[in-house]
Amino acid sequence: MLRSTSTLLRTAARAARPNFAVAARPLSSSSALGDSVPAQGAWEKSCYFKIDFTIPETDSVYDAVQRFSAYDIGCLVVTNSDGKMSGIISERDYINKIALLGRTSKDTPISEVMTSSPLMTANMSATVEECMHKMLSKDIRHLPLLDPEGNCVGMLSVKDIVKELVAEKDKTINVLSDFALGKGGHFGSD
Repeated sequence: MLRSTSTLLRTAARAARPNFAVAARPLSSSSALGDSVPAQGAWEKSCYFKIDFTIPETDSVYDAVQRFSAYDIGCLVVTNSDGKMSGIISERDYINKIALLGRTSKDTPISEVMTSSPLMTANMSATVEECMHKMLSKDIRHLPLLDPEGNCVGMLSVKDIVKELVAEKDKTINVLSDFALGKGGHFGSD
């Protein structure tokens, strides 16, 4: 009996390990033990939840860099004069389009260096797995979240996604471990 329990625990631990070679394909929208966390749930735990993550496209790149530093973030949603999302500016944009080209951030408007098209986004109702797939397929680190009307209402970083996926895998391991140890799979180890 002890041998089969330890075998079950090893199997559960192996199944919960991330397989990055497989991560580039579409992931299922629900796990074997329950529904996946929606993007909105991950965003509400994100550092982007309590800050103004937008910046006007007429501001200077220097203004964006100051916000990156002040909020300890790496990306902002850029808005046009109507307040609608027109792109994003990231630390990558600063490095590749300002620093490496010898331009000055104080004299360069965000509109000249922002990433605008094609812009990858996700709906708030998307799953964390769907968001991860979008990020991996386009090699991006930040994903603007849209409401049903298409307005940008949030932002997720790859760090937010990874935290959520790890928490989900930990929960799965606990349920499987409890089940294997005879505690029942539906009650958890709380």
